[in-house]
Amino acid sequence: MKRVTTVICAMFLVCITMASPAKPKVSINHVEPLSWWVGMEQELQLMVNGDNISLCSVEILPAEQGVSIGEVHRADSPNYLFVDVVIDQNAKAGEYTLRFKDGKRKYDYAYTIAERKEGSRERRSFTTADFVYLIMPDRFANGNPENDNTPNTVEKADRRNPGRRHGGDIQGIINHLDYIADLGATAIWSTPMLLDNENGASYHGYSCSDYYMIDPRFGSNELFKEYVDECHKRGLKVIMDIVPNHSSTSHWWYEDQPFEDWTHRWDSYTQSNWTFSTNMDYNASSADLYQMESGWFDSSMADMNLDNEYLLRYFQQWAIWWIEYSGLDGFRVDTYPYNEKMPMSRWCEAVMTEYPNFNIVGEVWTSSIPQLAYWQGGNNNKDGFDSHLKSIMDFPLHDAIRTAMTESGAKAGWGQGMTRIYDVVSHDFVYHDMSNMMIMPGNHDTDRIGDVCEGNPKSMKIVMTLLCTMRGMPQLLYGDELMFRSTDRSKGHPTLRIDFPGGWEGDSTNLFDRAEHSGAQKEVFDFSHKLMNWRKNKEVIHTGKTLHFIDRDNTYAYFRYNDEEVVFVYINNSDSEREIPWTRYKEITEGLGCGYDVITGEKVEMKGRKVAPQSTLIVEFKR
Repeated sequence: MKRVTTVICAMFLVCITMASPAKPKVSINHVEPLSWWVGMEQELQLMVNGDNISLCSVEILPAEQGVSIGEVHRADSPNYLFVDVVIDQNAKAGEYTLRFKDGKRKYDYAYTIAERKEGSRERRSFTTADFVYLIMPDRFANGNPENDNTPNTVEKADRRNPGRRHGGDIQGIINHLDYIADLGATAIWSTPMLLDNENGASYHGYSCSDYYMIDPRFGSNELFKEYVDECHKRGLKVIMDIVPNHSSTSHWWYEDQPFEDWTHRWDSYTQSNWTFSTNMDYNASSADLYQMESGWFDSSMADMNLDNEYLLRYFQQWAIWWIEYSGLDGFRVDTYPYNEKMPMSRWCEAVMTEYPNFNIVGEVWTSSIPQLAYWQGGNNNKDGFDSHLKSIMDFPLHDAIRTAMTESGAKAGWGQGMTRIYDVVSHDFVYHDMSNMMIMPGNHDTDRIGDVCEGNPKSMKIVMTLLCTMRGMPQLLYGDELMFRSTDRSKGHPTLRIDFPGGWEGDSTNLFDRAEHSGAQKEVFDFSHKLMNWRKNKEVIHTGKTLHFIDRDNTYAYFRYNDEEVVFVYINNSDSEREIPWTRYKEITEGLGCGYDVITGEKVEMKGRKVAPQSTLIVEFKR
């Protein structure tokens, strides 16, 4: 009888075991931000990703050091937790353990909360005193051929194909920082370096696959930090290009998003209508505004929904993490108006609260001056909206300069040529803060200014004169100081994003070496080098006022002035020699003594002074 009972009990236990499903497997795959710091304004919220992680409770060890777990938020997907971490004012920096517990099972994850560097909060950013040099890393220089292809990235290098990766990297930039500093630039804006794991055209970096990982074909997080340090040693600031509007469909979270509304989803692929005027247009339909904000930029670029509070917090912390981790000096935000505007205003506020002197410039690509002005923080908008975005890119001036260069000589009619530039500057009253306008003759998305000028060094020197003497913060695309031209304009962006000769082993020419400059390239470089280095220490150019005079003969005259100095700029874009009408400018020139030519250093007599066709004169005076 006893044996029968034992058998029955054993069978019963087997039945129970068979009827009880095994506990789901739990893992920890990602914890972001990767680390944090004591003494931050932003409250820390970790995004934890792992199989069935939502089954777990969370604690942090050691206890009683001023760091504790607050609220734990579960997402729509069981594979995410959002964990509030409370860091007291007197919390101790150090190594902590995040302990995830699922019943008796526990999973530990090491997490660092470090000390902040002294003065981190007060760091200075880019201003009108800076000259920004724009680089596309893949096309600048290949400092480490061994990382051209990596096992964990899809696209492989093929330098023969303009639309593929060419192998440029962070080490290549580091190797040529002295060239950039010598040129006269004081800040570098690089197109995105975060992982872009698309299977084609991934070199541009605007389709992010991991927000906390430098693309291994560019280098590593540690090398990026070293790059920032090396820039700082040479007096160069670093501006990081970031894209909160969209991520890549190859991002690790795309197939399993935390929330149903993490990205904007449509029944079928729907592109943005790219009409960001819907943000301020009283007559715009809600449907048009929604498609502008929520439509995708491209089929491989999932549109992020910043109305999701967890995503907004994620992006705020991500931005702050990169500043604190690497020592950044500024941000450039891609496709700024395509984000939901109220969350992006809060994003800007969060960054500026953490770093009050930090500068953020937004890409607002419009030729409409009122629409552009709307996006600069502090603007007196009728709807009360404040973007808190400190700086904007002056595309109206960009358009005027480029068009004026196609209307040189006798081509300019009424309202054309240099009058276009005068007209744009005459609208400066619309803007809230002229000191936070980035001016440029072109960038990585526009035709090369050398192509617009049709390889004419005289036109290029006019462009460089404008860039170095006008109000705002100048920005130049790599190679424009050498009048680079596209290889085939009919094929679009890839052919204007040319490799810098000398950046690859075996290149027949090394244009990083001034000894190899010749002809028109040398002429444009030497002129640019002179002006950019002169501008560095010219407070009158950085913060001085502007007074300009209109003429209808394809010339443009303006003065930059303060209490100590006056700089006179005269541009003759016509095909005839022009005599400067000096007496016409008597409201500012009266009482000025001798002037000196900025380019030649020679003393200048202004009375009866003539300027050759398609050339410029820059003269500085002491009050």
